[in-house]
Amino acid sequence: MKTKKSLNFAFISLLISFMFFGCTENFEELNTNERVLTELDASLIGNLYARVQYRGLFIGSPQIKQNLFADHFTQYYANTQNAFTSDRYVLVGGWLNGAWRDFYGNIPNNLGEVLDATDPAENPGFENMHAVAQINKVLIYERMANYWGPIPYSQVNNGEPSVPYDSESFMYDDFFKVLDAAVAQLSANQGGNAFGGNDQIYGGDINSWIKFANTLRLRLALRVSDVDPGRAQSEAEKAINAPLCVMESLDDNAEFQCTANSRHGIPRMIPWNEFRMSATMESTLKGYDDPRMGAYFSPCVDQEFGEYRGLRNGYEVVDLAKEELFYDKLSPVGPKWIPVDKQASIIWEVMMCPEAWFCRAEGALKGWNMGETAENCYNNGIEMSMLQWGLDPALIPVYQESANVPIATHDAPTPISTIPVKFDAGNTDVAREQIATQKWLGLYPDGWEA
Repeated sequence: MKTKKSLNFAFISLLISFMFFGCTENFEELNTNERVLTELDASLIGNLYARVQYRGLFIGSPQIKQNLFADHFTQYYANTQNAFTSDRYVLVGGWLNGAWRDFYGNIPNNLGEVLDATDPAENPGFENMHAVAQINKVLIYERMANYWGPIPYSQVNNGEPSVPYDSESFMYDDFFKVLDAAVAQLSANQGGNAFGGNDQIYGGDINSWIKFANTLRLRLALRVSDVDPGRAQSEAEKAINAPLCVMESLDDNAEFQCTANSRHGIPRMIPWNEFRMSATMESTLKGYDDPRMGAYFSPCVDQEFGEYRGLRNGYEVVDLAKEELFYDKLSPVGPKWIPVDKQASIIWEVMMCPEAWFCRAEGALKGWNMGETAENCYNNGIEMSMLQWGLDPALIPVYQESANVPIATHDAPTPISTIPVKFDAGNTDVAREQIATQKWLGLYPDGWEA
């Protein structure tokens, strides 16, 4: 019996030893989370940054987060699909919830990984990457705040079961502070590069990101100008006086280069025939004899009622069944986005220099020091927008001096405005509306910002 017990004990000891060494031989490999950056590899950080940059701008489906909401609410387009109600200001909860989940299920954790991996306090040598990622953080979150108002911001990734919401005033104050630190870091490294080819906007060019950050500051300053005028003026003038100033030419434009792995949303949506030019756009573009008409929109497939034709926003379902409102008799988007295979090769307008000029025009109208008069900034914005869309420069001064006004159309019997293009420096109210109207036209097709 003693011998048997000894044999049993020896066998059990051998078995335990085998199990222990067998299980621990690949212990580290089996227990490594491959989705977390465990080593500071610049290429891995860059790949994750590229994901954040794309997903932060294209949150989930652009159809349900932007096209069917902001693009219609701002009256760039009107709805031709009788199954949708958002064109009548019905907030479809499922669509909004989906956009919310797409953002918070993808961006904060990935952005947090990039910021942690490039944190200068922990990992010296990645300071420029950290600064550029911080600028992208402000861009991404200010878009979300503008859509939803108070949102989880400062304590995302806190590891707790719940995350508190931050007020818009808190977020905007922090946005300005984040931009301060980022611009200071990049300004000390002008001419350098961060993220290289993983940056699908500027290819990592630090000088371009400085101008972008300054322009973003100017945008945010105008956003708070009615609630905190003093802070707004200070931040706007800081943007103009900062190193490299703000965007001023087409070379400064922030254009996201789409690829097969980061596709553009508009070409994909075109075959669905769910949206067309709005009547407001038709009234304004035709009334102004605006040469951007043929770049923004394409002629109707069926021109029975005209070459370019818009649709009034807000039609009831029963009315959309009328023959004269059929989508073939209305203008689709312009040739830039057609055909559908362009979704992997064209650019997405993230933030463009015309916006910077119109923001400066509005600031100058408020009495801020924007380096130019309101009128000069306004005309520069028009010029840059025209050039952005490849128009003949000879058309620009004719347009800037035009007395044309928006007109009535078949679906817009009362024009949305009676103001001309030519800047009215003697009437502040008219000048403000002129700036806003040209900014609205210049932001196309970004309904989210418009």
